[in-house]
Amino acid sequence: MADNDYDPAGSTQMFRAFVDESPAPQAPGSVSTYGSNSGSRTGVIAVVAVVALAVLGAVIWLAVK
Repeated sequence: MADNDYDPAGSTQMFRAFVDESPAPQAPGSVSTYGSNSGSRTGVIAVVAVVALAVLGAVIWLAVK
């Protein structure tokens, strides 16, 4: 008889158990990087890079003209 809950690799069930765990609670006053707001920082860097390239392009275009 086949057991339907048997995972021949054995790692899938352990991975799912790991993913389903919630993060451990942090001690008060400790620093946690989990869920930090680094997305807005990346966006600001991207905007600054685009503006810098636009200014550089305008300077080069004026110099060639």
